[in-house]
Amino acid sequence: MRINILGPVFVDAEGQTHAIRANKVRAMLATLALEAGRAVSSEDLVDELWSGHAIGNTRNALQATATRLRRAIEPAARRRGGSVLRGVNNGYLLEMSPEHVDGNRFLELAAQGAAHLLARPERALELLQSALDLWRGPALLDAGDGLRVRGAAALFDERRLTVREDLASALLSVGDEARAIAELRRLVSLHPQRERFCELLMVALYRTGRQGEALDLFRWARRRLDEELGIRPGAPLQRLHAEILAQDPVLRQRAAVLPSRREPAVVR
Repeated sequence: MRINILGPVFVDAEGQTHAIRANKVRAMLATLALEAGRAVSSEDLVDELWSGHAIGNTRNALQATATRLRRAIEPAARRRGGSVLRGVNNGYLLEMSPEHVDGNRFLELAAQGAAHLLARPERALELLQSALDLWRGPALLDAGDGLRVRGAAALFDERRLTVREDLASALLSVGDEARAIAELRRLVSLHPQRERFCELLMVALYRTGRQGEALDLFRWARRRLDEELGIRPGAPLQRLHAEILAQDPVLRQRAAVLPSRREPAVVR
């Protein structure tokens, strides 16, 4: 049995999808899935499900929602061989391993992929792509407006962008500039204020003999940052611009596209 939160929230058991149709029930499942294997207090669950809305008897309302959730996931729970939702002292928990929640699998694959970027970029490419393949839409898309799920959704979405950065770095590390350029053009268009995408696209263009396009891209980014935010490009992007103007050999090295390559040195 697996719980999917990277997109619409649903339960999967042996390849069969079990949708959760009621909004509060789905929100409770998502909240508990974020803490799979750990108890969430009744007070926190009430705040998550009904924050800002007056209800008569919060305890009864929560118990009723838990009962509906138990019924909704019962078919999948039977395949698992027992109950999944368990009431504990002043709270509830999903009695399952965190790895059975796709969000946790995504984070693990993302971390493994990033760790392989320097020494094994081919393996990093596989892991990072596997992480992204888990997504079916914005994280926790229909999990309600509670602070926990909205905060988690923002963190997942941010990590997804970081994985896309790492994936582009891996593509450039294995020499697949064509695929990197196609993907980075789309990402720069969608996230023009994210300078890392611009950096990687500039390197990819430079490596394919399109130095002029790389410099044009820098000027476009500089103008956009100035007009929309009133700021200048960050130090890594400005340094890359200078390296392209100088045709610095460092731009052909694998380390040129790694995240650590762009970090300033630590002064001790």
